[in-house]
Amino acid sequence: MVRAQVQFTEEQLAAVRNVARDRGVSVSQVVRDGVELLLQQHQSPSREELVRRSLEMLDMFGSGTGDVSVRHDDYFAEASEP
Repeated sequence: MVRAQVQFTEEQLAAVRNVARDRGVSVSQVVRDGVELLLQQHQSPSREELVRRSLEMLDMFGSGTGDVSVRHDDYFAEASEP
């Protein structure tokens, strides 16, 4: 591990110490866990995750019919009728 110096407000340090005490770990461990959470939130999603999200979105807009590519003109005409 590499040592780093971090400055907190008095309120922040008190809160971190309380969390450390409640969890039974060191203040350093609480800070490392917090940094890890932050890094995970800002990490770019994997290609697999992007594909999964894209497929999930496509399913949201399904027409429910399997012949849209063949009957698209018919469906458009039906939808356009007054």
